[in-house]
Amino acid sequence: MSSLRYAILTPARNERDNLERVAESIIAQEHRPAWWIVVDDGSDDGMDIVARDLAARHEWILALGTGEAADDLAKGRRRGRDLLAFRRGVSALPEPVDVFVKVDADTSFEPDYFARLLERFAEQPDLGIAGGSCYEIVDGAWERIKVSGSHPRGASRAYRWALLDDVFALEPEMGWDGVDEVMAELRGYRTAGFHDLGFRHHRKVGERDGRLRAGSLLGRQAWYMGYRPSYLMLRALYRARENTASLAMVWGYASAAVSGAPQCPIPTVTRRVREGQRLRVVMRRGGWA
Repeated sequence: MSSLRYAILTPARNERDNLERVAESIIAQEHRPAWWIVVDDGSDDGMDIVARDLAARHEWILALGTGEAADDLAKGRRRGRDLLAFRRGVSALPEPVDVFVKVDADTSFEPDYFARLLERFAEQPDLGIAGGSCYEIVDGAWERIKVSGSHPRGASRAYRWALLDDVFALEPEMGWDGVDEVMAELRGYRTAGFHDLGFRHHRKVGERDGRLRAGSLLGRQAWYMGYRPSYLMLRALYRARENTASLAMVWGYASAAVSGAPQCPIPTVTRRVREGQRLRVVMRRGGWA
């Protein structure tokens, strides 16, 4: 088992039932986290009671309310809520760790999940951001959701501590958790989503917002990151083969462009994003997912 120490952050709002389930998974881990921080950004379903009870029973669990950050978190819910919670969680850590993991409340894990993930970080010094593959219920069975091989899903995303200053400097806009991958690569680190290491996602991506709105938000995220219009269009068409709501990505991207929505202010990031979207690069990588 790796000797690396890690902490988990769970930003959540109105996730009482989900929080109880993910707590069972985290408490049962073979390699237990040094700290688990739950940031509640304004729940009214009793989730805060569950979080405080967990903290009372386990000294390594911290429950944070929104406090003075309530307004900022509320405003950021459709922008960069997770990043605001991320900052609060890191700032609340009693001490640094080797790896910091953002875990959504609607996930669950096998008892060896984090032990195996930490082993990857120990064995691969250039691994900067990583996570396991996401499994969701499809036609009554758990099925791996395909994404680009180097993309760690946001629902379970682990960062090497050396990268946290870069994450702190990001703007709280939708797309921050794509910009962070590019910044890690620019610093010489790799990102990875491991197909042989899986976690369960109990709510499909976009289910809370509705498929059309979720697609539109992905389009706005693509605008922020500086996607090539041609790449965005082809990616939307590719995804529409299985989910026609993916075409809403085009609307979200176009509406963001027309309204003059902000874009990532880091030129090296947008250049790297666009370079990776050239046709020959995409085909070599293996597709549009």
